[in-house]
Amino acid sequence: MKLITLEEHYADIRIMEINRKYSDPNIPMKIPHVTGIFEDLTNFEKRIKYMDENHVDIQVLSMTSPIGDNVLPKEAIEACKLANNITKEHIDQYPGRFLGFATLPMCDPVSASLELERCVKELGFCGALLAGRYKGRMLNEKEFLPIFAKAEELNVPLYIHPAFIPNEVKKAYYDSEAYSEDVAFELSSVGYGWHSEVGIQVLRLILSGIFDKFPKLKIIIGHWGETIPCFLDRLDFMLDKNITKLKKNISEYFKENVYITPSGIISKDQLEYVVKLMGADHVIYSIDYPYVNPENPYEFLMDSALSDEEKELIAYKNAERVLNIKK
Repeated sequence: MKLITLEEHYADIRIMEINRKYSDPNIPMKIPHVTGIFEDLTNFEKRIKYMDENHVDIQVLSMTSPIGDNVLPKEAIEACKLANNITKEHIDQYPGRFLGFATLPMCDPVSASLELERCVKELGFCGALLAGRYKGRMLNEKEFLPIFAKAEELNVPLYIHPAFIPNEVKKAYYDSEAYSEDVAFELSSVGYGWHSEVGIQVLRLILSGIFDKFPKLKIIIGHWGETIPCFLDRLDFMLDKNITKLKKNISEYFKENVYITPSGIISKDQLEYVVKLMGADHVIYSIDYPYVNPENPYEFLMDSALSDEEKELIAYKNAERVLNIKK
């Protein structure tokens, strides 16, 4: 069975140097449990070998270092164009093995919408990956509407990926004398904080009425739904339509406009729960390479208790439909 995975990261030294030039000293530049990752992010021969060994036919590439908040707007716009052109070079170098998510200059949402259009129409990309908030501004703010409007117009999804949370939030909620700074950092990021952050972002988008404005907009999130699925009943009960003044319940928007990926979390219980809740047609496969290298990701899906039809949807058919991938 064919396998298409998204949220698959790579790096380029040119983009990393731009980010390093403007980096925020308050944000750590490495994750304690991830070591020696640079080669895996940059070595495409090694990537192809991994794909072949794990039955991955196509990866949707995304730049692991989105242009940082502190990069000057003019340079950020040019850097995003460079990043996307580099992604296109990798796609062309290995025909049939890669597709691309655009990197967008969030400092200028109008320019970001135009860059998304260029990437889709000229470079053949299948959407964009957004990495969290920009300068403390959540994605539901009106300034970002041009990006969501353009995504709906182009009929491409936006993948909302975690990013480092504000330092003051980390200090208030995750730092403690009871454990080490490494523990606090992992808890505030890859362990939990990143995921609740994306969950809040998506809920804010729903509550802002984004899907009433753009009913055909498609959002993708990873890690089995970033903490939201198990709270949908609670959210509907506590934030019903009489309070939100929206056309639908929160769960309806989530189940209709949001697509979920595992991001390499190989969990039978999570898989079965999300498919039961969302339907197999709203689950798309992802590995989160190279940050996560699960053993036998193909066999995990193939050996699951899902029907053959459900496996096909998750393995490749949903990706082909949602990302407009030509068969």
